[in-house]
Amino acid sequence: MADKEIPKRFDPAQCEDRWYGHWMRKGYFRSVPDEREPYTVVIPPPNVTGVLHMGHMLNNTIQDVLVRRARMQGKNACWVPGTDHASIATEAKVVRLLAEQGIKKSAIGREEFLKHAFAWKEKYGGVILEQLKKLGASCDWERTRFTMEPDLSEAVIDVFIDLHKKGLVYRGLRMVNWDPVALTAVSDEEVIHKEVNSKLYHVRYSIEGAKDEWITIATTRPETILGDTAVAVHPEDERYAHLKGKRVLVPLLDRSIPVIFDEYVEREFGTGALKVTPAHDVNDQELGKKHTLETIDILEPNGTLSAAAQLYVGEDRFVVRKKIAKQLEAEGFLVKTEDIKNKVGYSERTDAVIEPRLSLQWFVKMSELAKPALDVVMDGTVKLHPQKFTNTYRHWMENVRDWCISRQLWWGQRIPAWYNDNADVAVCKTEADAIAYFTSKGLSTAGLKQDEDVMDTWFSSWLWPISVFDGFKDPNNDDIKYYYPTNDLVTAPEILFFWVARMIMAGVEYRNEVPFKNVYLTGIVRDKQGRKMSKSLGNSPDPLELIEKFGADGVRVGMLLTSPAGNDLPYDDSLCEQGRNFSNKIWNAFRLVQGWSVDDREQPESSSAAVAWLQSRVARSTAEIDALFAQFRISEALMATYKLVWDDLCSWYLESIKPAFVDGVGEPIDRTTYEATISLFEEMMKLLHPFMPFLSEELWHLLRDRKDGDDIIIASWPSVGEGDVTLEGEMQHAFELIGAVRNTRNERGMSPKEALDVQVKGAAPMREAVSALVNKLANVGAITSVEKAGEGSVTFLVGTTEYAVDLGGNIDTEAEVKKAESELGHLRGFLSSVEKKLGNERFVSGAPAQVLEMERKKKADAEAKIKALEERLAVLK
Repeated sequence: MADKEIPKRFDPAQCEDRWYGHWMRKGYFRSVPDEREPYTVVIPPPNVTGVLHMGHMLNNTIQDVLVRRARMQGKNACWVPGTDHASIATEAKVVRLLAEQGIKKSAIGREEFLKHAFAWKEKYGGVILEQLKKLGASCDWERTRFTMEPDLSEAVIDVFIDLHKKGLVYRGLRMVNWDPVALTAVSDEEVIHKEVNSKLYHVRYSIEGAKDEWITIATTRPETILGDTAVAVHPEDERYAHLKGKRVLVPLLDRSIPVIFDEYVEREFGTGALKVTPAHDVNDQELGKKHTLETIDILEPNGTLSAAAQLYVGEDRFVVRKKIAKQLEAEGFLVKTEDIKNKVGYSERTDAVIEPRLSLQWFVKMSELAKPALDVVMDGTVKLHPQKFTNTYRHWMENVRDWCISRQLWWGQRIPAWYNDNADVAVCKTEADAIAYFTSKGLSTAGLKQDEDVMDTWFSSWLWPISVFDGFKDPNNDDIKYYYPTNDLVTAPEILFFWVARMIMAGVEYRNEVPFKNVYLTGIVRDKQGRKMSKSLGNSPDPLELIEKFGADGVRVGMLLTSPAGNDLPYDDSLCEQGRNFSNKIWNAFRLVQGWSVDDREQPESSSAAVAWLQSRVARSTAEIDALFAQFRISEALMATYKLVWDDLCSWYLESIKPAFVDGVGEPIDRTTYEATISLFEEMMKLLHPFMPFLSEELWHLLRDRKDGDDIIIASWPSVGEGDVTLEGEMQHAFELIGAVRNTRNERGMSPKEALDVQVKGAAPMREAVSALVNKLANVGAITSVEKAGEGSVTFLVGTTEYAVDLGGNIDTEAEVKKAESELGHLRGFLSSVEKKLGNERFVSGAPAQVLEMERKKKADAEAKIKALEERLAVLK
């Protein structure tokens, strides 16, 4: 061991920056193509506006665990970092920043605005990546990409043009999610649905040509009545059969509209009659198309009423909602108003209520792209972890809708479409190309201008696994051929369709190969009340403050302790505290070993057994941990490592080999045991490194003097071995026996210094070296084999083996009888439940063989223990 001063406590702050800087200087995170097997992960690019939150912490900890382990396995590990330009979020921030300076976006024009946006990005855009370094993220920072850098933007433009040529990109009037504050269409994933208190207005429409006959509908948006073009009922609803061919009058306007019959209407819901407003509801739009209804758009882009509404023109939609309700009531159209709770969509960026709106936008036809992307998941080419998400994925892909990819913004890749004065369109890269296109078609080039819109941010990030390796710029470059397809993607289930599915589509379309082999879907980090952690709720701790308080390793372990794939993480600071305590436990175990003096005395039998046992445990635990990693059960892999260190190393092994104290002075430890202990410590630090990189690297260098470059980050991952199952069984038996002897002492207030003789009925299932360990740790004089225990002894069972401790006159027979009878009652109840299970034909025929074998073993063990207790009671009585 290195002869260094060892601090009493592990101080993360003292070592984290030091080791991270060391790894960076050594270039350990850097990856270039070579002859090794690649292991590639691309980061889900966080928004350039973002700062580290708890979801990032969980997601990036898992990625780093996978990458560090792959690096130790000898693979060429490449973790590509980067950021997303986040069109709406970034533009909103820059607009606010300019407003604070008294500058309006519209006043300075597009080019000047983009200069301000890029300046903001350069100043603040790298914050989140710097924060990830504090967590220990071992990304290849030289490969950092940004979705709006020139090469990646060019790829986006090229893909748009290519898909347009293939007929998969088109321009059309469609219903979109409209943000009246940002004045842009937004994607489904940028709409947050909140449960709010609303009012349901029951409004009656008069039947045209009939005296005092009405039909009543219910709506939460009475202002849209001004855009109604039909009332719909179910064709089999007898209440309205007499209205076939009839028309009704729109309240307040007296505009005549038809009654239509369609199976879409739910007869049982409300009055069974539905107002149809094709311009302001997705489902109504479909009904409008089907029944060729008129479309009346009553809203301006900013959410005020348009001239088409005829009433309340220029007034805000929510002001109108209150006014029109009063007018409807005053004129006898409002039947009743109910207070209800309903879900309303809000813009994630501006918190404005989203308005479904017909708008001329650019779309991607999805059905053709979706089919192969569905097939590769269903046939297992791409595996989702946990598998339960496969059905969700299939449902989305089988019901896919065309993707609106245009945004009414300036920050983003501008749509490569050009228009002349006649509104003819040319989709091409440059103005010169557009002129050439129009000229070749004999079309005018007068008034040529480019489309003002930009593309949806997701239209750049769906290309991420290809574009980060410049696979569009040069489809045969060394990087793309070596690193693509990537191995594993770690992301959130809520973007399984919006990002993951689209990346699969792009990969199959442009490389004829999936972009990754595995998708690990994390859960959502929630607070104690089960709420999603968010800045707006104020229930999310600052990750950097957690790292400062508990250390990066403590936080990493805390985040992973209770976060199985796909399940939400119920977060509490106590998890990180447990992680920090684990760090301290390991540190103290190391300090204990480091404090022992060493000489060349002979290795005791008990130490030899303990060393062989822990070597077996490490070898077999490594196999278990590898199997858990292969199944992406990362939390369970951590827990298996945690138990190996805490239970096996700290609780049993170190106590087993600890030198004796003679006259208050610790004896030296033999060199053989000591060297084996250091080697075992090294193996455990390797297993810990992916989870706890800083502590493991610090201890790695304290365990021995190291040559330059002998760092744990590039050490070999422990090898799997068969171990010695028989020895492990004997040692487990010994530990239980030691516990039983200690309990016997404690229950009777006996001193641990008082040696006890132990008798065993038959032969003890332990070799001599293991028995020697029992003698050492339980202060047992001897373990002798007997036919039956003596009268003055206390008996107990370890497994099915009966032991006795001779207490002479110290035994309380009545208490021992009571204890044995209580144990016997419990065992009989347990045996009855096992027999009931084994007597159930359905269970026996359906259970796997190993489960049946385990149940039969439980039965045999219980029967043996009952027999031993009954014999013991007979002696006592």
